[in-house]
Amino acid sequence: MIDQALLQQAETITALLPQLMRQLFRLDENDPTTELPLAQLRVCSTLQAEPRTMSVLSRELGTTLSAMTQITDRLERAQLVERITGGEDRRVKLLRLTPHAESLLQARRDRRIKHVTLVLERLSAPIREQIIIALNDLLSAGQLNDGTVADALLISEILDKKGHR
Repeated sequence: MIDQALLQQAETITALLPQLMRQLFRLDENDPTTELPLAQLRVCSTLQAEPRTMSVLSRELGTTLSAMTQITDRLERAQLVERITGGEDRRVKLLRLTPHAESLLQARRDRRIKHVTLVLERLSAPIREQIIIALNDLLSAGQLNDGTVADALLISEILDKKGHR
């Protein structure tokens, strides 16, 4: 039997997180990335970390390989990704962002950071630190033993990966 207090907390977090994400990362009509379908934006965001094969991308994003091929073809036509040879095996093709896509995503990230900074200025430094600790704890609790995320709850965009992971 589930503890009622725990269930109520889960319901509260389930309601708060989408509201928080919408408030912190609201759409900017001047942002060219708002023109991208969500699936394409997710691929581009994932490729920011490093180039990947389409099979790895499809596993990470929970899509079929055929869907990933279609998304990639569209991104390639839009000159946002390019296929490159991976390592010593010339048969292996990796996807990576083009410099244009990198600059678009960096500008998007910079706008988001600026907006979150304005929100965080309204809170005291100790409260901000408590929030970061709590979000990291929640993120860690959502991970399986192998380090993968147990569910689609992604608060990692809230956290600066380099500073708080």
